[in-house]
Amino acid sequence: MNSNTGKNAARSALIIIIFTLGSKVLGFLRETLIAYRFGSGMQTDAFVIALTATSVVTKLISNAISTTFIPILSEIESKEGKEGKISHTNNLLNITGLIGIGLVLLSWVIAPTLVKLFAKGFEEEQFALTVNLVKIGAPMVFFDVISGVIRGYLQSEQRHASNAAVGIPFNIIYILFLLVFGSTFGIEGLMVTTVIATISQFLILLPETIISGFKYKFTFDIKDRYIKKAIYLSLPIFVGVAINDINAIVDKRLASYLVKGSISALNYANKLKSLILSIFISAITTVVYPMLSREVSDENMDGVKKIINYGVDLIFLITIPATVGIVILAEPIVKVAFQKGEFDSLATMMTAQALLFYSISIVISALRSLVTRVYYSLHDTKTPTINSAITVATNIVFNLILMGPMGHAGLALATSISITPSTIWMYYRLRNKIGNLGLKSHLTNGLKISAISLVMGVISYFSYNGFFQLFGPGLIGTAIALGLAVFLSVIAYGTMCYVFNVNVVRDMVNTGTYNLKKLVSERKK
Repeated sequence: MNSNTGKNAARSALIIIIFTLGSKVLGFLRETLIAYRFGSGMQTDAFVIALTATSVVTKLISNAISTTFIPILSEIESKEGKEGKISHTNNLLNITGLIGIGLVLLSWVIAPTLVKLFAKGFEEEQFALTVNLVKIGAPMVFFDVISGVIRGYLQSEQRHASNAAVGIPFNIIYILFLLVFGSTFGIEGLMVTTVIATISQFLILLPETIISGFKYKFTFDIKDRYIKKAIYLSLPIFVGVAINDINAIVDKRLASYLVKGSISALNYANKLKSLILSIFISAITTVVYPMLSREVSDENMDGVKKIINYGVDLIFLITIPATVGIVILAEPIVKVAFQKGEFDSLATMMTAQALLFYSISIVISALRSLVTRVYYSLHDTKTPTINSAITVATNIVFNLILMGPMGHAGLALATSISITPSTIWMYYRLRNKIGNLGLKSHLTNGLKISAISLVMGVISYFSYNGFFQLFGPGLIGTAIALGLAVFLSVIAYGTMCYVFNVNVVRDMVNTGTYNLKKLVSERKK
């Protein structure tokens, strides 16, 4: 990975982080308003199940297509140029659009079956409400599917801005509804809003797509060899996503037999856990995936290894302290984020319990995301699928063991446990494919960051409790105490990483210092 590539990657990652951070801030405001308006009970459980049942089909198609399409587009461009790339993209867009329409119609027909599959424990009133919500939300399937193709095209063009920004209009539309119309149109109106927000995600991709030189043309050729290749490579991913969705189905179905609010508590906790993964880790994997595909096309395995090592170091730097912080501050985090209106102290306690056990898997989830992208860039989509199957089997076993004594918290812990052995297995198989990945260096770096993070955790614990005593137990006091504790912890963590020579931090500081000195010297001239 040369210096120019590294700078471009860093610049792209920064753009993604900025847009994603803005999106996530709005997303948390959205979730806070949903919690305030609807609480954590029957209606929100129905909404979560309906949204999951509607999006399960979407993810099967869009994730599989967009993931396999990136390396194929690189191959097309090298052989047929930009025009060929645009032509094949149009063909896939039209084919998937037709599939999307078919899936919308199918969702309307099988809505009751989907709800039974996801939440058999729902009783009559809640079951009927969930079926109705599935039917209302079905049109979003079409827009999600075609957006997946456009996202793949834009990423192959190294254009990440609109991809990262799609969450901003999505969340703004939600927020406007909840503030103005939420009490009037209720949970059904919230699902209609979801459809409108999904359409906005598709629309915001269009300007950058046009700027890139893409022109729509109706082309429909199911015999296209690149389309066939994309479908062939995407089948294992399709199965893998389906297997992961089985995981979600099992978790939510089991949670539907637990106390009311269990599904919502797991959902809110999972969103909080996903904050770190979506803001920072998605930025890393989104940027490195096209780079990995290019290095593989050039048969440069040393380049692939350098990108992997850089990605692993960044993941450790971000996720290890995040895990420690969430474990220590889970309850005040949930309280500040959600405890308002209908979301009471019981809902806070249930969500904090789930968050605590979900957070254990943050590091391994991030590593899994990176390693999976490496396999995809190597055109190996079967190994991640097998990995997903192992994860689901392990999760089901631990769900059944832990949900009895631990309730919904046991389901969260089972998820964290299940992802670990399968990810380790996938990492070792990768070593067999491309050679030594610098495991000793990764372990040394990980242990160093872990030790620093534990010290940071002690600082966060005592600083939060000290500020909590100072500002009081109210929501505002808790928010101030949490904010100050997090600020001090981040400063302490960054300082210790630099003092104890954590390579990634040293490189960042040295690069920033060099650029600043260069800028100052140029202005003096």
